[in-house]
Amino acid sequence: MSRKLFLILGLTLLAFSQTSKAALEIVITEGIDTARPIAVVPFKYEGTANIPLNISEIIAADLMRSGKFKPLLIDQMPQLPKNDGEVDYSSWTAEGVEAILVGEITDNALDRFTVSFELIDVLRGQITGGAVQVLQNGRLVETKDHIMDSRQVVISTGQFRRYAHRISDIAYEKLTGERGAFLTRIAYVTINHEDESYPYKLIVADYDGANEQILLRSKEPLMSPSWSPDGAKLAYVTFENDRSQIYIQDIYTGKRQLVTSYDGINGAPQWGPLGKRLALVLSKDGNPELYVLELANKTLTRLTRHRSIDTEPSWSPDGKFIVFSSERGGNAQLYSVNLATKRVKRLTFEGEMNLGGSITPNGKELVLVNRTQGKYHIAKQELATGNFQVLTTTRLDESPSIAPNGSMIIYSTMHGNGQVLALVSIDGRFKARLPAANGQVKSPAWSPFFK
Repeated sequence: MSRKLFLILGLTLLAFSQTSKAALEIVITEGIDTARPIAVVPFKYEGTANIPLNISEIIAADLMRSGKFKPLLIDQMPQLPKNDGEVDYSSWTAEGVEAILVGEITDNALDRFTVSFELIDVLRGQITGGAVQVLQNGRLVETKDHIMDSRQVVISTGQFRRYAHRISDIAYEKLTGERGAFLTRIAYVTINHEDESYPYKLIVADYDGANEQILLRSKEPLMSPSWSPDGAKLAYVTFENDRSQIYIQDIYTGKRQLVTSYDGINGAPQWGPLGKRLALVLSKDGNPELYVLELANKTLTRLTRHRSIDTEPSWSPDGKFIVFSSERGGNAQLYSVNLATKRVKRLTFEGEMNLGGSITPNGKELVLVNRTQGKYHIAKQELATGNFQVLTTTRLDESPSIAPNGSMIIYSTMHGNGQVLALVSIDGRFKARLPAANGQVKSPAWSPFFK
């Protein structure tokens, strides 16, 4: 089978492995020097209990991995304040820091901690000298406009990591104007050849690889995980019964539901924006074609009719059209099909091949795998202008999945002799790898925002 067909079908049985206990570890490879300088000051702890995690370290790592910020190292910080009243603005301005996050943790009760923090605009604080008095309704009122956000909450030991990501989301949104995506998860598929009983695993984890949860163990290949819009379920492909089948599984209860098991290909499931439909690829009528399945009544609607292979469907954010890969023009390119009219339109022309496309959450860009001179890289194309940009320099890139805020892309690539996951910012300036401790890992899917 040619590599072109190998990739476009999305049903290949490439080996991907990782032991169930191994966590992914993010390794920054490019882009920190161009980021904005900020500081996440170590939160001061007053109490006698054992703190389970270092909140400030998690926040600093989150903001650094966004590709937009360069947190100052602790030994570079001119001071370690716990609140706004202790901040020496001149010293922070001299370090070129734009904003600082300060906080403190105190014992509240058994297994309960009070966590408070302030996100401070250093430049504004330098100008005003901190709190200032302004006249409101004939009275002098103290204001702190330089404090961009401040909050206090009581959490348990098991909530430290989650709340750290929550603080990261708040800081990211205040500093960039767009929603943070640190409280999200990723799904991926692994295989461990040393595990002869159940070598294939479907795993979900926090976006940074922490809190791994094995959703399914299987003796046969698993692939193409896709999140439901509410983040409660995954659709995926299995070969457990000596044929491809599509299942939906609840990530909390583990309950599975068989969706399709037709003769031939059952592949590439993708949830519609409202969670009521699945786009998928079936060859039950001979050729691999795109279909939409109504989950409530199991009604199938065929979208494409062509002698070539149509595969890898991906919904537009408004649910009005589906992007897909097809060889109908010769080499694989990306097309869209309007769900109302069934009209098909070619979207890509750059390079030798384009496939694996998906639309960014704002509906403005198309993220894809581009092959030029035999090399497969992650790229993006502006839908309005057609402007095209290759984002990665890694090799044999595939399976891009976009963060729900559109800021980052996670994808599968080769590093050394194995498959790893990697991150690239939507502008291509920041890059990182997520290698497994052992083996290989691929087929990533980034979750939606969780309520």
